[in-house]
Amino acid sequence: MNSIVIIGGGHAAAQLCAGLAEAGQGARVHLVCEEACEPYHRPPLSKAFLKSAEETTQPHKAADWYREAGITLHLGDAAVAIDREAHTVTLRSGAILPWERLVLATGTRARQMPDLKPGLENVASLRAADEAHRLRSRLAAAQHVTVLGGGFIGLEVAATAKALGKSVQVIESAPRLLGRAVSPELSAHVLATHRAAGIDVVLGARTGAFEVEGDRLLSIQVNGVKQPVDLLLLGIGAVPETALAHAAGIECADGIVVDGHMQTSAADVLAVGDCTRFPDRRAGRALRLESVQNANDQARTAVATLTGAPRPHDAVPWFWSDQGSMRLQMVGLMPAEGTPGLASVRRAGPKPEAFSLFHYVDGQLVCVESVNAPVDHMMSRKLLEAGRSPDAVAVADASIPLKNHLS
Repeated sequence: MNSIVIIGGGHAAAQLCAGLAEAGQGARVHLVCEEACEPYHRPPLSKAFLKSAEETTQPHKAADWYREAGITLHLGDAAVAIDREAHTVTLRSGAILPWERLVLATGTRARQMPDLKPGLENVASLRAADEAHRLRSRLAAAQHVTVLGGGFIGLEVAATAKALGKSVQVIESAPRLLGRAVSPELSAHVLATHRAAGIDVVLGARTGAFEVEGDRLLSIQVNGVKQPVDLLLLGIGAVPETALAHAAGIECADGIVVDGHMQTSAADVLAVGDCTRFPDRRAGRALRLESVQNANDQARTAVATLTGAPRPHDAVPWFWSDQGSMRLQMVGLMPAEGTPGLASVRRAGPKPEAFSLFHYVDGQLVCVESVNAPVDHMMSRKLLEAGRSPDAVAVADASIPLKNHLS
């Protein structure tokens, strides 16, 4: 028994396969994926895929690549149990895979409304390809789209639906959009842009009773008023997939708990990607991040651990979101409102609708948010990776190239 079994089919699993193949370890790898296709790019699902007529998603690697790398695929056959003592994984088909090392890359699932009947025809979530196919089909038939939740996925789908000519309403219970992820300044810009595009955004919303008839949702109560529903998207966040780990006695706490080398509390078991809670040196606490960058970086750390050249995970997090006319790019973690010593400056971009917000805590640059300013974003990543904190007044002067602050 000398195999590495990877459970999952997202970006972390795909990067892990690529890294192990590059290290000459492909023949040891078994990839177990609940979906019946190879790992694919997920960000387009809320944007380009909904607008297209493509029947398939864009895979990270073609099936031939896995075959040539020696990687054995177990597609459409979910893992249902882990036996840590016997070092085996049982699949839904009944197959039993032995492992020397096991990696959990189980990702997340869309959060559901506990008081809403599951399986309704005109209620959708969006995390995986099958959900994207169903949502696209329902979008084609709908005239009005209600998005419950003002997070990244919800706003991306709202902008896409509006571009498809639909009437769109976003219902957010918090006082602002993207409240846990971006600054108040960026939140206000996102709100103004979506409203200018004709999207109705309701903030501080109180949602009440759902009216259901048969397999359809007829209405939702918002701030005491019953509103009819044509198509509802649940964009209320995601829950880490920890059931397998928890059942196997592996430590979990809003994610599978790992150390800086992606090692879990169980010997010979690692975890990577959106499902993990990991220690972050810059934040000074454990985090769980949902991003392609984090999944890829953690997979690289796991490859180093698995190949006997361990190095601790120490990446600067960065994110992006395309919402209609806006490309939002963030690097670093936005401090909570009211953080002592928090100060921000705005840097104008190359066009009127482009700018960047630089956020400092006690004079230390900790986060940069860019709107339609990709060069600023790339330079900001370099600044944070190098640990540079250029003077805020100089940063706000758009006539001074950011690269000057790296020399």
